[in-house]
Amino acid sequence: MTNIEFKVGVIRPVECVKQGWELIKDQYWLIFAVSLVGMLIAGIVPFGILIGPMLCGVFYCLLQKASGRTVSFEGLFKGFDYFMPSFIATLFLIVPAFVLGIFAYVPLIVMQFSMMNSRNPNPSDVFGYFAVFGVIMLFVALVIGTIHALLMFAYPLIVEHNLSGVDAAKLSARAVLKNLGGIGGLIAVHIGLIFVGYLLCLIGVYFILPILFASIVVAYRQVFPPPINQNYNPPPPNAFRGAGSYN
Repeated sequence: MTNIEFKVGVIRPVECVKQGWELIKDQYWLIFAVSLVGMLIAGIVPFGILIGPMLCGVFYCLLQKASGRTVSFEGLFKGFDYFMPSFIATLFLIVPAFVLGIFAYVPLIVMQFSMMNSRNPNPSDVFGYFAVFGVIMLFVALVIGTIHALLMFAYPLIVEHNLSGVDAAKLSARAVLKNLGGIGGLIAVHIGLIFVGYLLCLIGVYFILPILFASIVVAYRQVFPPPINQNYNPPPPNAFRGAGSYN
């Protein structure tokens, strides 16, 4: 793996969201279109085949924006340049989700058939069924959420450093574990924003999506400074105001 260093203890969750908004607000509708179309394409194609390329396309556009370069909608499809490494990185999420899904539903199906064969199921059995279902789904959600968090920086790393899927996933996991408090706080802020989006007749989530992606890029840039050999054009002075500060 390329020796890519990262910083520790620099993520400030609320500031990441604020700076993410500052980063994209002058081209919000373009980033909105990139994010929405990218996620729609990723969701339409089965088995998660295009999740990786579409995420790489979204982060490609945002990294271009963060470096002061021109952003265009066509940048979304630059993600296909990283198809194989991004697909391999996505397998770290898809495979566990598939396996956990199987193990989660098998006992539930067995319990359901058992209750169907009973003419007068005991109410306590019905309650127990839903309790077990809830616990299993919570466990699955926690595991998948943890893996998703560990992969938070994988796609920007693939785009910026052209890493393999395995190397990007490993480096992302290391960086996340070393910045666990900041990442956990950022995820909590994201959950809060998503909840607000759901309160706005559900469609609010789509309008918040660009800010979530932008805040991840801000956190990524705080943890992984621009490569020294990169032709880096700084963004406007207020784009990353207070980035990494302790105030």
